[in-house]
Parts: sequence; structure tokens; C-alpha cells
Amino acid sequence: MAEHDVVLTGGRVVDPASGLDDIRNVGITGRQITAVSTEALSGRTVLDVSGNVVSPGFIDLHSHGQKIPEQRLQALDGVTTALELESGVWPVEPAYARAAAEGRPIHYGFSTSWALARMSVVGGLEVSADVDAFLHNIAEPSWQMPASAEQVRKVVDALAADLAAGALGVGVVVGYAQDVGVDEYLAVAGLAAGAGVPTYTHARDLVEIRPEVKIDGATEIVQAAATTGAHMHYCHINSTSLQHIDRVHSLVDRTRAEGASVSTEAYPYGSAMSGIGAMQFSPERLAQRGMSTTALTYVPTGERVASAERLRELRKTDPGGLVFIEFLKDDVPGDFRFVEQAMWAPGSAIASDAMPIHWPSDPPGPYVWPLPDGGVSHPRTAGTFSRALRLARERRQVSLSEAVERCTLSPARVLEDAVPAMRRKARIEQGCDADIVVFDPDGVTDRATYEDTLRPSAGIVHVLVDGTFVVRGGELVPDALPGRAVRSGSGA
Repeated sequence: MAEHDVVLTGGRVVDPASGLDDIRNVGITGRQITAVSTEALSGRTVLDVSGNVVSPGFIDLHSHGQKIPEQRLQALDGVTTALELESGVWPVEPAYARAAAEGRPIHYGFSTSWALARMSVVGGLEVSADVDAFLHNIAEPSWQMPASAEQVRKVVDALAADLAAGALGVGVVVGYAQDVGVDEYLAVAGLAAGAGVPTYTHARDLVEIRPEVKIDGATEIVQAAATTGAHMHYCHINSTSLQHIDRVHSLVDRTRAEGASVSTEAYPYGSAMSGIGAMQFSPERLAQRGMSTTALTYVPTGERVASAERLRELRKTDPGGLVFIEFLKDDVPGDFRFVEQAMWAPGSAIASDAMPIHWPSDPPGPYVWPLPDGGVSHPRTAGTFSRALRLARERRQVSLSEAVERCTLSPARVLEDAVPAMRRKARIEQGCDADIVVFDPDGVTDRATYEDTLRPSAGIVHVLVDGTFVVRGGELVPDALPGRAVRSGSGA
């Protein structure tokens, strides 16, 4: 018999792509899966994983936590690929170069950022290629203004250059600049269609929330898909649709039935996190959502924002300061059902919207592990995928294999046309990438809370990235940095 580098024996292999859900032995050699068999396999390292699930590694389409500490937390949540697609970066090449130079525990990749390009072209602002630049300028009105035809052309040209460099599509956070023209959004979608890559949209407000919005956020996305032919990916549909998720899903389903390409994602929480200076968190916009200022918790001080006056003060003095936004209550069934509808909709992907860690003083070095006390993020940074599996187990709205599909195959399919390398991921098949998670189906659970946001998940037994253990026996392997860049075209 051929000897494999690693053999996982006796596990329940759940592979949504093939429909396999049965006991198998899995052989891994180098970066590839080299056997999936009922027969015994020979290996240099043989691990008995009986009683556990062996599945493709989880793929996160929406992670702003692109540094090593955040990615280690995600690895401990079963993630093997984490991509920054909604906000994106601009230009992309410095972001790819920085990640390659530092090393990453899991695979990484970036869309090109419409917002950052617009901040430079329209706002005349100096930006760097990461989410920190977006947060720093989040409340700056100059980039949110309607643009001239010449400015739109320059923005589109800047994005096109990034697409030529391998960006994974275009991130369009139009929800943070809702006064921009509808024609500009269509021009960006047309660019993506011509390049054969998706767009990833944080939608404008729905008309139910703000009747005076320039165009209903859901309608804008599906119309762009229908008129340009672009694959339009609808980011965190739960947090922008709120109680109107049925109407939005119905619109998306009708558009798909007519042949347009629209995909969706959701995260299993009723709260969001962003910069407090964003336009949608003004006292007036909160009121339109039926929310008071106490729905916001300002991360640097931990305070519930007590009044409109205090909110205006924080928005002025620290517009990029992180804030929790409780738009639905996790512990109220009538609220949380809207989140679950978004998560388990057919074809929907689970995506974390993981956030950078806020450190009250100087952050630790990138390779420090365990993380010191004091850091704060959203609990979804550490717990999204284990939480989704726990909810599937406890509430039984979907089967285990369906839940695994939402974490693996559904996100991979968003990218497969533009990134052929993604066709080798999200599968437990011979010849596919050895990006694998082994988890305890009865014990996998999130442990991160709003009080202890960086607590790693439990029940994730092993995580292999390109055949290298990043998590082994439930513990992080600190010197493991096998993550590779994912790019459009030939890809990773």
C-alpha cells in the first residue's frame, strides 16, 4: 500500500459536494487528499478520529480580521480559508505582500475596495490597503458625496487595475455611502461582470426602514444582477434585512429563478460591529430602525451609549471607534428567528464578518500566543462556525450535513467561476486540497461571549491547512503558518 503522510481513521466523513456521509479513512500526502477509503490506509502519522466528523475546512467569505491573531482564532473555529471580500482592500498588492511576508495560519485573499478607491479619488484622502483605513475615514463626508462621470470612471479604472492583479472581485459597501448614484453602482457591477468576478455588497437601507432611500437596497442588488449579468453577492443579509428577511429572500429567489446570479450570506448573531461614526448609527438613523442609542456599546469604554448627546460626542471624537450594535436580540426567539431564516436559506453561506481585535494599549506582537488579556472583538471573530453547528444540533432546523454545506460548499461556489482553485476546496475527495477540519459533532460549540470575546471555540479537534496541522488535539500549533494567497484566475 502507498504510505500517506497523514491518515485519519474511522471518522464520519461529511462531504456535501459528493453527498458522502459515512465512515471513511482519509489519506493526506503533501498538500492533497490522496485517499478516501473504506479500506485501511498506511501513513507516517495515523490518528484515530472515531466519533468525530471529518469535513472540508470552513471557508469564510467575510473576514475583516486578516492578521495572525484573528486568523488563529478562526482556525480554532474550524476555518481554513478567510477572505476579506465585503469591504476589501485597495490597492490589493500591498495587502497580499504583507500577508505573505508575515505568514498566515490559514489561506487569505482580498477583493478590491470600492470604498477605499472612492476615498482616494472622490474624497482626496490618503488611504492604506486595509480595513483600518476604512474605519479611520468612515465618517468623512467627502468620499460619500455623489461623483461626477469623470470621477466614476477613475474609480472604475482603479478597481480594474486591482482585478488585473488578482483581486477576488469588488467589495461595495454602499450602505456606508448611501447618497452615491445608482448609475455608479451599476458601473461597478458592469466592471465585475466583464472581468468574470463577483461583487460583494453591504446593501443600502430597505425602503421599509428608510422610505426616502435613493433605491431600496435589496432591489438595487438584484437589478444589478439582472441588468449587468454580474454575480452579486449579498453580504450579511441578516443585519441589513432585519424583520424584513422574508420579503428580501422572496425577491432574491424570484431573481434567481429568472436566471440572474445572486448569492447570500449570514452570521448567527443578532448584533453587529462597526465604526461608531458610520452614517447609519446617527441618532436619527437609529430611530428609523426602531432602535435607541442604548442598542450601541462603545468598545473602548464598554459603555452602553446612554443618550443622543453622548452618541454625537463619540461620533465626533472617535468616528472609527468600534461599537457593538444590537439590532436583534440573541436571547429573544421572536427576534432570533429572523437570523436563523437568513442562515439556513437554501444556498446561503455562513460568513463571520470577523473584526480586527481592539487593544486598549499597544497590541502584542503578531506571533504572540496565547493572546494576552485586554483585547476585544466581536464574538463572531472566534465563534461563528462552531455556533452555527451548535445551533443546527440543538434546534434541528437543518441536518448536520446541511450545516456543513453552509460552511464549506456554499461559500466555495460563490467564487468557483472566478477562482478555479476554489474547486479544489470544500471537498473531501482524492486530488482536492487537504484543507480539513475534524470536530466533535456532540461537543462543538462557540465559547466567545460579549464579555469574553476572544475565547476560542470548543470541539474543534484538528485543523489541517494544505496538509499541515494548524490545530492538533484541540490546541493551536503556534509555529504553523501554511496559509497561501487566494487570487482570481489561476488562484492559490
